[in-house]
Amino acid sequence: MKIIIDCLGGDNGARATVEGALAAMRKFEDLSVIFVGDEKEIGTILKEHDHAESRIDVIHAPTMVDGNDRPMEAVRMKRDSSMMRAIRELRDREDIDGMVSVGATGCLIAGVTMMIPRIGGVRRPAFCPILPTMTGGIVGVCDSGANMVVSAEQLQQYAIMGSQYLKAAYKIENPRVALLNVGKEEEKGDQLRLDAFKLLQNTPDLNFVGNMEARELLSGEIDLTVCDAFSGNVLIKSVEGTALELLKKIKKDIYSKSQYKIGALFMKKMFMEEKEFMNYQNYGGSVFLGTEKTVVKGHGSADRKAVFVCISQARRMIRRHLTEEIGKAIEKSIPKDDE
Repeated sequence: MKIIIDCLGGDNGARATVEGALAAMRKFEDLSVIFVGDEKEIGTILKEHDHAESRIDVIHAPTMVDGNDRPMEAVRMKRDSSMMRAIRELRDREDIDGMVSVGATGCLIAGVTMMIPRIGGVRRPAFCPILPTMTGGIVGVCDSGANMVVSAEQLQQYAIMGSQYLKAAYKIENPRVALLNVGKEEEKGDQLRLDAFKLLQNTPDLNFVGNMEARELLSGEIDLTVCDAFSGNVLIKSVEGTALELLKKIKKDIYSKSQYKIGALFMKKMFMEEKEFMNYQNYGGSVFLGTEKTVVKGHGSADRKAVFVCISQARRMIRRHLTEEIGKAIEKSIPKDDE
């Protein structure tokens, strides 16, 4: 198995991506990697570590795509950047199974959407991150960045693709799928949500549990929420922001009184466990669903541990033939008269 890695664009530079990949190679003997970035910098990092040279290739592409680049301009004007070069290599080489990047999200979405072919029958690829739930599980949000304006049929496909992803990557046998809406009742929402509800109800082999409200996201009662990218992006950032601000307030309150400080000493282990539970570095990256090749987008501030998790995530998807399973499920969902 070969995975190509965009080494530039993350807050922690090439070191995080290279060291994360080397950790993955030590754990998975079937894994080889291609690093794309500044060849000299990558070489310097590699010299610091023991590694199997036969399982590593380096492509020199020192130009970086960053958050200030407009996505479409980056695709057209930064063709030689590490990100765009990695996407082209992924598209053109049959021996490359997947890609991992921690670079600019918008540019990656644009590049992958334009250059990587879609699975047959898929209307539009979707972007699906994973969050932890209060019951110790996970929940996916699909879509959260690729398509701001969608149709009911696209939402149906997000549900199908997201379900196959959770089965393949996380061994959730019968994922509970909900439609993000303004209320749980079947008659709630605009025409898009009403139409999508009916489609989801009648989708073969889909465990659709109905509408959900945003406050239920982390409850552990669902495994996948389906939505347009605008709603999904706002949902995720609202949840993340609330969690961060709440932690800040708790910390501030603890230091406000002596008795709180004393109590906090007895609860230190619990606080550390909660911090680790909420650490996004432990849950991998967002994945593209609907493309013929596997692509995982890690957080911009990903450290080497997070990169390791992203690569492990991509490897699971590839080993369990996710793209093939999505293709079969999508084909099964298409009405006979539309074929």
